[in-house]
Amino acid sequence: MAPITSHQNSASPKGQSPLHIPVLLEEVLEYLAPQDGDSYLDLTAGYGGHASAVLEGTNSPEKAVLVDRDTNAVRELTARFGASVRIMHEDFAGATDKLVQEGKQFDLILADLGVSSPHLNEAARGFSLAQDGPLDMRMDQDQELTAERVVNDYSEEQLIQILTEYGEEPKARAIARAIIAARPIRTTTELASVVKGQWRGHSKVHPATRTFQAIRIAVNNELEMIDKSLPLWINLLSPGGRLCIISFQSLEDRLVKNHLAEASGNRYDAELRLLTKRPVTAGTHELAFNPRARSAKLRAAVKIKN
Repeated sequence: MAPITSHQNSASPKGQSPLHIPVLLEEVLEYLAPQDGDSYLDLTAGYGGHASAVLEGTNSPEKAVLVDRDTNAVRELTARFGASVRIMHEDFAGATDKLVQEGKQFDLILADLGVSSPHLNEAARGFSLAQDGPLDMRMDQDQELTAERVVNDYSEEQLIQILTEYGEEPKARAIARAIIAARPIRTTTELASVVKGQWRGHSKVHPATRTFQAIRIAVNNELEMIDKSLPLWINLLSPGGRLCIISFQSLEDRLVKNHLAEASGNRYDAELRLLTKRPVTAGTHELAFNPRARSAKLRAAVKIKN
């Protein structure tokens, strides 16, 4: 299981900037189907890759809201779009609550969940087990909880619960005990080494991948925010509005699938009609220049009831 998303990557098809290649872009445009004058909400705008393409289709930036909790991303969005769009610097759950309170509705909504390439490529952010960096893993650099605090302060039972629920880690108890025995752990490579010591042999995926995913989810409260926000995203859709959600690991996709299924179906009170019976994944062409898209799963739906 790979806790990786890719708003950007090093290759650049169709003349795009090498830092701004959004994942599943063609599929997002197909299912959102932006039309002139549509309003657009991007709940995880990142560095603006998807937003730029969608806004080309809507030709109405004044009706767009771009959300991101990351300071660097907000700075990039501001430089890229200026005052032409509304930019909200907060997590998607908080932004969702505010927009609901404001009575907003949108024709197009996109949520691209997970960790972006700049997070993974910048060792100082502490997301990557392949680079030596501090145990940080915060998507919002202003929040207090860090991965270092989780690793060094949480109890054995708390660690076991995190590793089991958020990482589906079969060696959760052994890894939790090894972490406690090795404290203090200060860097990503130290943590990766401790976890690897609980596994024998070799594998294509680093043995610490599930542990890093679990701690990152705990630090950023990711699954709880998705579970809380998904029903509200449906409320934020205008009648006939379209919703696209991209997830990158099974726990996220399961939440998305279940929420969309509950709101759709052959019921008199159904709010949605599914546009994707099963998740859409990246094709061989995209994987050739953007291998991090291999884990991406897109689900889409349209609002059918006011």
